[in-house]
Amino acid sequence: MTVEDVGDVGDTARTHAGAAPAGRAAGLAGAVGPVTVWLLTRTVLMLCVLRIIVTPGSDVTPDVSVTYQGWYDVLRAGTFPQSDVTWQYPPAAAFAILSPALLPFLGYATAFFTLCLLCDALVFGLLLHTARRPGRSTRGVWVWVAGVAVLGPTVYARYDLMVTAVAVCALLVGTRRPQLLGALAGFGALLKVWPVLLLIGTPRGRATRLSWSAAVATALALLAMVSAVLPGALDFLTAQRDRGTEVESLGALVFHVARHLGWDGVVMFSYGSVEFRGPYVPLVSALALVLSVTAFGWLLVWRLKAAALTASTLCDAAFVAVLLFTVTSRVISPQYMIWLVGLAAVCLLLRSSPMTLPAVLVVAASAVTVLEFPLFFSHVTASDWLGVTLLVVRNGLLVAATLTACGRLWRATVPGARPRVRQEAAGAADSPDGAKDCSAPEGPAQGPQRSRSRM
Repeated sequence: MTVEDVGDVGDTARTHAGAAPAGRAAGLAGAVGPVTVWLLTRTVLMLCVLRIIVTPGSDVTPDVSVTYQGWYDVLRAGTFPQSDVTWQYPPAAAFAILSPALLPFLGYATAFFTLCLLCDALVFGLLLHTARRPGRSTRGVWVWVAGVAVLGPTVYARYDLMVTAVAVCALLVGTRRPQLLGALAGFGALLKVWPVLLLIGTPRGRATRLSWSAAVATALALLAMVSAVLPGALDFLTAQRDRGTEVESLGALVFHVARHLGWDGVVMFSYGSVEFRGPYVPLVSALALVLSVTAFGWLLVWRLKAAALTASTLCDAAFVAVLLFTVTSRVISPQYMIWLVGLAAVCLLLRSSPMTLPAVLVVAASAVTVLEFPLFFSHVTASDWLGVTLLVVRNGLLVAATLTACGRLWRATVPGARPRVRQEAAGAADSPDGAKDCSAPEGPAQGPQRSRSRM
């Protein structure tokens, strides 16, 4: 080795030694903006739910201070709220309702709001940490920061944020740990059903077998445990069969317009939300169910045809699935938007995800949602021009997000004229199991095969 070689080695060592601190400094600098905005917006949200800042419109906190606390007392007595028709949740929801017992030095409502804040902080921290990896983007962090903020105090006054935190953790685990993914999805499904959809995009083969079997095993074990302690664990399966059409759903727009044309139905509080009751409501509710079944059929077809899996497929497919079942539901309560914001945030962590536009549409729909509830909910229930306009815009944005997301997922994963050999090569390039998980570092592109109830 010559003197010049020794000098080159020294220069290289000094360069790498300085690069690490520089990279850390850049990462910290990039986190200042999201952290600052998160702290400011979450302070405002907590002040709102604690009623230190009183917002106009409907008060969103009685669901916690009255309904949840009432369920808390019943659950502590050793049974599910079997005589309460507003209890429509899977058995693990009892954990969320009982969770304020973890903070016995606070009142029930304050403890619940604090736990929601902690779940929010957990999701934010995980997203921010993942965004610092190669191939990642802070877009997902900003989706979470902005999306939760514009939804307003409803976010902390429902247990859906806790469920979303479980779902985000599951997706960030991805196919690197398929059993943990499945276990979290199974637990989430017993919290509020929809997290089972996280498994729709798992890579075929070993990853699917491990994740789906772990989900089933976890769900059955939890169900057996809860059923042994609290009777009535499965009552939720029939609790919603007599529901009408909730006033904020897509199908409800028919009746909002029909009220101005002489329709003689009524708006009433039932099953924990405000619903339409009257002529043709069962028909519209049945059509919503048909749309949900159709959406499930589309997902099955996509699952069978998808072969060109990418690094973001697991997260993208979960986002699309939950969008489909949210839009086609006969109930679109404001807190459902929390699910979509969380999944959109995970998708946009990956630079290769094609879900940018759908995610933006979801955040925009969230901003409109806070206007229709709680700010102007009286106009929605009155079906006046302001209430109907807000619903048309919000639901229109959700429909646009759903159709766009479905199209982009299909184009990104279903092979067209590309040779089968190249498709298989794309799958092999992503991971040994056929696809990377959405938390794994993404390497450089490998050529053309790489795509990018009120309660």
